[in-house]
Amino acid sequence: MSKKRQYFERIVIYCIGLMFVALGVAISINSNLGVSPVNSLPYVTSLITGVELGTCIVIVFTGYILLQVLILRSEFQWINLTQIIFSFLFGFFTDFSKWLLRDFVIPTYAGKLVMLFMSILLIAFGISLYVDAKLVNMPMEGVTDTIAKKILKGKPFHEVKVMVDCVVVAAAAIGSVIFLGRLEGVREGTVISAFLVGRFMKPIQTVLIPIMEKRYRN
Repeated sequence: MSKKRQYFERIVIYCIGLMFVALGVAISINSNLGVSPVNSLPYVTSLITGVELGTCIVIVFTGYILLQVLILRSEFQWINLTQIIFSFLFGFFTDFSKWLLRDFVIPTYAGKLVMLFMSILLIAFGISLYVDAKLVNMPMEGVTDTIAKKILKGKPFHEVKVMVDCVVVAAAAIGSVIFLGRLEGVREGTVISAFLVGRFMKPIQTVLIPIMEKRYRN
């Protein structure tokens, strides 16, 4: 397979991964059990400012990119600024997924739990897809990878992912209480997602990585 075709396929896989994550985020919002960790901070920011969720995603994700720059300094590769482009795309996919689902919800608390676990699986699968496409990380995964390599050296990515998700959820909860006077967007589902998305990624990547390596072996 030519390099050009390989690159094109990786971009397609990356975008499919983003769409899976966006759909998972939209389902988590509709479940009303708390938004997923990846969108908890943008969601609370949207409630505080009144700005569209997609726009807040870009703003918050840009902050994650700046954090990578601060940690890596001269080691930061400027190609990673393309994360901003994919952040815009993810913001669009999220708004589109919210429009697509509209008010869809499975009745009863048990039904909402089913939606929550659907969300977790979609997000874990989507993240695994675009991480294994080996283009650039999305900003939140970029921060996770940076922390794993530069601060918690030798710590597996999926374990650091759990830690980062928990920190982001805590920041969203604190911001919600301070600026809204109540807890919004962060509930039991958010906490469950923070602990499970990274753990679900491990078995998914066990299957995906050999497939990707075999297809794109030089």
